[in-house]
Amino acid sequence: MAPQQSNQTKPLQQMHHIPHHLCRVCRCITAAITLATLATIPAMAWHGSIAITTPNTQLLLHADEGGDLLMDYYGPKAATHTELRDAGSALATAALPAFGTVDMVQLPALQVQHPDGDLNLSLYVDEVTTERHLTTITMRDRLQPVSVRLCYKTYPDVDVIETWTEIENGHKRPITLKRYDSGHLALRQGDVWLTHLHGNWAAEAEPTTEPLTRGLKTIRNTDGARNAHLDAPEVMLSLDGRPQENSGRVIGAALCWSGNYELRVNTIARREHHFYAGIDPQSTEYVLEPRRTFATPHLAMVFSTEGMGGVSRAFHRWARTCGQLHRGMRVGDILLNSWEGLYFDINEERMMRMMDDIAGMGGELFVMDDGWFGDKYPRQNDSTSLGDWVVDKRKLPGGIKALTDGARDRGIKFGIWVEPEAVNTRSELFERHPEWVLQARGRDLKLGRGGSQLVLDMTNPKVQDFAFGIVDDLLTRYPEIAYIKWDANASIQNFGSTYLPRDRQQNLYVDYHLGLIKVMQRIREKYPDVVIQDCASGGGRANYGLLPYFDEFWVSDNTDALQRVYIQWGTSYFFPANAMAAHINHCPYWNTGGRTTPIKFRCDVAMSGRLGIELQPKDMTDEERRQCATCFEDYKQLRHTVQTGDLYRLISPYDRKGVAALMYVGQATTAGEAVLFIYKIDNYYDQPIPRFCLAGLNPDATYTLTEKNVRTGQQPCSLSGKCFTGRFLMEVGIEVPLWEDYASRVFHLRCK
Repeated sequence: MAPQQSNQTKPLQQMHHIPHHLCRVCRCITAAITLATLATIPAMAWHGSIAITTPNTQLLLHADEGGDLLMDYYGPKAATHTELRDAGSALATAALPAFGTVDMVQLPALQVQHPDGDLNLSLYVDEVTTERHLTTITMRDRLQPVSVRLCYKTYPDVDVIETWTEIENGHKRPITLKRYDSGHLALRQGDVWLTHLHGNWAAEAEPTTEPLTRGLKTIRNTDGARNAHLDAPEVMLSLDGRPQENSGRVIGAALCWSGNYELRVNTIARREHHFYAGIDPQSTEYVLEPRRTFATPHLAMVFSTEGMGGVSRAFHRWARTCGQLHRGMRVGDILLNSWEGLYFDINEERMMRMMDDIAGMGGELFVMDDGWFGDKYPRQNDSTSLGDWVVDKRKLPGGIKALTDGARDRGIKFGIWVEPEAVNTRSELFERHPEWVLQARGRDLKLGRGGSQLVLDMTNPKVQDFAFGIVDDLLTRYPEIAYIKWDANASIQNFGSTYLPRDRQQNLYVDYHLGLIKVMQRIREKYPDVVIQDCASGGGRANYGLLPYFDEFWVSDNTDALQRVYIQWGTSYFFPANAMAAHINHCPYWNTGGRTTPIKFRCDVAMSGRLGIELQPKDMTDEERRQCATCFEDYKQLRHTVQTGDLYRLISPYDRKGVAALMYVGQATTAGEAVLFIYKIDNYYDQPIPRFCLAGLNPDATYTLTEKNVRTGQQPCSLSGKCFTGRFLMEVGIEVPLWEDYASRVFHLRCK
C-alpha cells in the first residue's frame, strides 16, 4: 500500500500500515560519537538473536549489547546462528545501514536531516517484540530523538516475508527524510544474476536478465503517477548462475508501492551483494512533522529453491490468499469491452447491440468504455470533458439506467469506464476549479494526452472527495453496476501543488499516492463487492501497492495475441492469472502493423488469463463467432484451474524455440486437474518442434488429456482422450501436432 504519517506514536498494532499486500557495520563506534553520546545508551539495551521464519525459509539477525542490528542469513531452514558462527558463514552486516555508521564504500538505506543540520544516524537496538507473525525491532539514535522500527511480517502458509521501516520524529521541529528505504538484503557474492522487467506502452513486462558485476545497478521509475511502464518495481536474484525456471536458488522481491521508486544492487569489493528497495528520493526528500511517524511501503521477499517458477508461485499464492489481490481466489467473468470496437463513438443503440452480441456468445459482462459523458463539452475525443462525469444524453437518451436494465434483461452484468484522477482544460470542472490540478506556481502548464489533459492534485482532500464521489455517485444511482474500469493515462508533468505549503512541495510525489490510497480505501469500505480493474495506459500500474484495492490489471493496451504471449509471460513472474485481463483482439490489428492471427490462436492466448474480448462483434465472421462461443463454453470449465492454480512456465517465448508453453495445476477444488497451453510463435519450413515436458503433476497419478477449444470444423488432435502417468508427462513428455502458422493447443488434464 503506502507510507503514511501518524499524529502521534501509537502501539504498532494500532497504526495503519500498508496492507498485505546490508552493509557491514564497523565494529567500533566512529570517532564522531563522543563519550557523552555513548553514555546515553541504556545499560540494558537489547541483545540476542532473532529468527524470522516462514514454512520453508528463514531470515536470521542478531544484535550485540548496545549495538546495531545485523543480518546473518536468508535462505532455507537449514542453518542456526551457532552453525553460521562456527562455520564463519554469518554475514554480520547491517540489516538497515544508516548514513553515519556505514563506511564510504557502502550505501545507506536511511538518512535523515535533523533540525540542527546533523545528517547522521547511529542506531542501537532498544527493544524487540513479536506478536503472532509480526516482529518489530525498535532502534534509537544515540544522540538525536529519532527512533526507527524495522518490521518483519510473515504468513503461515506462504514463504513471503514483508519488511518495512517506521521512522518516528521525536524532535520539536520537522526533520527531512533524505533516504528512507523499505528494506535491505545482503547475499554472498558469486554467480548471481538479476532479472527485472522493462518495457514501454504496448510492450510491457519484458524480462531483462544480466549477471551482477562490480559496481552499482539502479532500477527506478519517476513517472509520478504510474510506475510499471519502462521499469517495474519487482526483481529476481538467481544465486546459482543464469536463472532457471524450475530449479536453483532464487530470491524474489516486490516493492508494494504505486509511486516513484528506486531499486539498487551494490556489489562492492568484498564478499556481498547488497539489495536496497524504497521510494525514489529524487525530488522526494520528505518533510516529517514533529511527533509523527512515517511508515514506508512494504517490501515483499520470497526465497525459493525451485527457480523463478517457485518464486512466481509463492507470489501468486500470497496475492490470492493473503489479501494482496482484492479478488483473492475468486474468478473473473468473461466480458466484452467496447473500447477497441467503438472507441469514443458510442451510443445507446450500439451499446444494446454489443450486449446482444456478448450474451449470444455466452459472455457474462459488458463494459462501456470511454465516450459516455460530458454535457457542455461532450466527450468526442481525448481532448475534452474529463472531470465532467455526467451522462451525455445525446448519446445515451435513456441514461445509464437503460443500459443496466438492458444488461439485466439479457442475463449479463454491466460495467463502466472512469478516469477520476484526470481533467481536461476543456471541461466544466477545470473552469470551476483550476486550482485543483497539479501545477507549479507561476509556470505554464504542461499538457498531456489530447493536448489538454492534466492530473488532479490528490494531495488535496477536496480532490480526494471529488474522486471518491465519482464512483460513489455512479454506484449509488446505479447499484446494478458490477464492474468499474479505473484508468490513469497521464504522468505527473507539473510538479507543484497549490494545496501543499510552499515548504512542503517535495512531499508531493508521496502524498499524491497517499491521497489516492485513501480514496481507494473509502471505495472498498463502501463497495467491497464491485469488481474494479486497474488500468493505466495499459499496464502502467501493475504493482502490489494498488493490487489490494483492485481485482485485476489491464496489463497492456496491446491485445495482439502474439505480443500478448510475451507481455503476459513477463507479467506472470509476479502476478497471478486472475489478476491479468487478457482479451481477444480484432484483426488485422492496428497496434502491430496490421498483423493477422487466427481466431483460435487469439482465443487460446486470452484463455491463459482472465478471458475477455476487445473488438466489435458485428464485424466478426461466422467462424469467429462460433470459435469464440466454443472458447467461452470451454473456458467456464477451465477457469478455476487457470485463475487459481499453480503456474508452471514450460518453454519461454524468449528462448526462441519457435513455441511457448505454460500450464496451471489445480489447487483446492480443482486438485487433480491441470490446463496446458501451447503456442507456435515462429513459422518456417522444416521447423523443429520440441517435445513438451510438463511439470507440477502427481507422478503416480494417471491423467486423461482432452483438447479444448478445438478449431471450428476440425476434430481434436490425436492426443485427445489418451491417458498418461504424471511421471511420463513430466520426464518423457508429449509430441504435440502444430502444423499451421500460429497453431495452438489447449489441453485439460484430469486424474482418472
